[in-house]
Amino acid sequence: MVSNFKIKSHFFSAFRELFVHHHGSLEFRAKIFALVISANDEIKAENYDIVRKIGMEIYKNDEDRASLLMLSTKELVKKVKENNGFSIDALIAGIQKELKQVPRYAKKIEIKQLKELINLSHDSDTISYQENILEFLKAIKDETLHDKKSQIAKDEERIESKY
Repeated sequence: MVSNFKIKSHFFSAFRELFVHHHGSLEFRAKIFALVISANDEIKAENYDIVRKIGMEIYKNDEDRASLLMLSTKELVKKVKENNGFSIDALIAGIQKELKQVPRYAKKIEIKQLKELINLSHDSDTISYQENILEFLKAIKDETLHDKKSQIAKDEERIESKY
């Protein structure tokens, strides 16, 4: 028998943009996690457990959103690993593009959380590669938060006024 969550996850995968509140934010986070995970040739189930755990923290114990974050991350990693035209470089370009369009997303890059994924790596070259990715993410976060400070404040004010 198929679980309710599996049915929901397949449905949401197909129609995520329409039915998931703050879909863009969730997808951005998934790209960040996928970038770090994809840099490791030995991907373990624990990677996704960590993403789900972090999702539970981010989304205040909302199991559905945390699971959707995990599933979205898993889908992106699978695309990178299948090497079907979607690569780590494409993830980086997508992250950079989204930060230009929605600079407040820079606040969603949490290096401390991402380091948990590196702790699962054992190969020194992989660890070095993942650390370089974290340095890149920290630099782009800091640059965006500095250069787009006033735009971020305006966007956040506009969002808060909606709620």
